[in-house]
Amino acid sequence: MTLLRTSDKDFCSQLRAFVGSGEAAPDVRATVASIIADVKARGDIAVLDYTAKFDHAKLTVRQIRVPLKDLEKAAASFDPAKKKAFDEAAKCVTAFHARTLPKGWTAKNPHGATVGERHHAIQRCGLYIPGGQVPLVSTVLMTALPAKVAGVPELCACTPPGPDGKINPDILAALYLCGVREVYAIGGVQAIAAMALGTSTVTAVDKIFGPGNAFVTEAKRQVFGLVGVDLLPGPSEVMIIADRTAKPEWVAADLCAQAEHGSGKEKLYLVTETEAFADKCLAAARSQSNSLTHGEKIRKALAAKVCVVLVSKIEGAAEVANLVAPEHLELMVAKGKLKKLSAQITTAGAILMGSHTPTVLGDFTAGPSHTLPTGGTGRFFSGLRVADFLRRTSLVHYAPASLKKAAAVVDAFARMENLDAHGRSLKVRL
Repeated sequence: MTLLRTSDKDFCSQLRAFVGSGEAAPDVRATVASIIADVKARGDIAVLDYTAKFDHAKLTVRQIRVPLKDLEKAAASFDPAKKKAFDEAAKCVTAFHARTLPKGWTAKNPHGATVGERHHAIQRCGLYIPGGQVPLVSTVLMTALPAKVAGVPELCACTPPGPDGKINPDILAALYLCGVREVYAIGGVQAIAAMALGTSTVTAVDKIFGPGNAFVTEAKRQVFGLVGVDLLPGPSEVMIIADRTAKPEWVAADLCAQAEHGSGKEKLYLVTETEAFADKCLAAARSQSNSLTHGEKIRKALAAKVCVVLVSKIEGAAEVANLVAPEHLELMVAKGKLKKLSAQITTAGAILMGSHTPTVLGDFTAGPSHTLPTGGTGRFFSGLRVADFLRRTSLVHYAPASLKKAAAVVDAFARMENLDAHGRSLKVRL
């Protein structure tokens, strides 16, 4: 556990050191680069070799793409209770993203010309659905449904197979119910490379979406420019700001929930006013972990990946949050302080307001996508949204009268930049 106090002279540098830069280690970068180069050179054969090496699944080229009948079978066999939960979550997610769909517009600028914007769905998008440590069924909804709201014409998904070569049936059912019919049994760096470069089996996409481990995140970083990427979400993290009104058992439960992801790289932040309260929360978390399925992984995270920040007053927690830019931020504070504190926080991926709003609601069903920036990238990235599946085109229409009004401005800039052909291209029209 790392214990910091905002009153410490070197507090900011210590906190930034814990947050990290988000940059992959040199060995990760090298490994990722070699896999991408190999997939570029050998295509499907390289994909199959890495699937055998990392996922211990021996597939043939014909088995890379999941047959439609397998998707249909998974959907038909979906447990009714699971289907009910899926439908409710899908309803919430779709409703949220439908509200965010941008609309085109036109208006007159000061010259009297018509200007505006138009939005088009990206033609072909690829979704990465993690399935290694745990099968992230919820990630299907959180990526595929915004894409559907945006109207993406072509949507494919990659998700790693198990050692038997099969994909988790709940993931397959969710993909089918979200309207995804093109699914590949590929995980890891090889999946990102296949979607970015294309192979004989996988048609290259225009943009890649979805979270992953450090290798997947680095792969997205390295193919950016060849294709678009949504953001670079890495190992998950939560910050809990808790004052004296918070229940240590609730704080503990939320810390355990985040540590449960199990990559060993999750980061857990607890911002509070006293060390005694923090100790109660962590002791409760260790106790709760003893009865949880992933208890051993949770205890390792509690020992090595917790940063407790002590503030003199809970109002000072906003500054801490803005420095960290946490993926998930829980505000477990007195009701009277909730609104003001949340208004001061500008970098969090998602703010979960109040003690009755644990992060898991955002993970599974509240509405906003749970694909969120991590590792401090919330300073310049936002969580996944419909606009990420669209590209914007600006519109400009000048008539003779408005062209005359712009002439002096164009002439001035053409002279400043010594670009007489630019200036002449307008003058010839007058």
